[in-house]
Amino acid sequence: MEGQEQYEVWEKNRKNELIGYSFRLEGNEKAISETLSIKIIDNQIVYEATVPNQNKGKTIQFILNNDITSYLSFENAEHDFPKKIQYRKITDDVIKVMVSGDKDQGFSYTQIKQKTD
Repeated sequence: MEGQEQYEVWEKNRKNELIGYSFRLEGNEKAISETLSIKIIDNQIVYEATVPNQNKGKTIQFILNNDITSYLSFENAEHDFPKKIQYRKITDDVIKVMVSGDKDQGFSYTQIKQKTD
C-alpha cells in the first residue's frame, strides 16, 4: 500500500475463488492483520473479511452491488464499520481502495501491484 508498510496478497484457488490476506512486516516476520476472500455464494459475489481481534473472530460478508458498474462496491449496511469496501482500477498496476461507514467516516489508500518471482 502506497506510503505504508502494509501488503495484501491474493491468489486464485482451484474453486476459482480469490483468497488473500493483509499483513505488515515486523522485523523479518509477517504479522497477518486479516484474511480475505472473494467468492460466489448463492449466486452473489461476496467479499469476506476476518480480523482476528474484531467481531469475536467472526467473518464479515460484503455483497457486491451489481448496480454500480464503474468500480467494485462490496456492501454490508448492517455492519458497524465498514459498510462499504470499494475498489477502483486506476491502471493495470494501481487500485484505489475506499473503506467507508456512516456520515463520511472512513479512509482510502492506493494499492500498487508488486511483481513477485
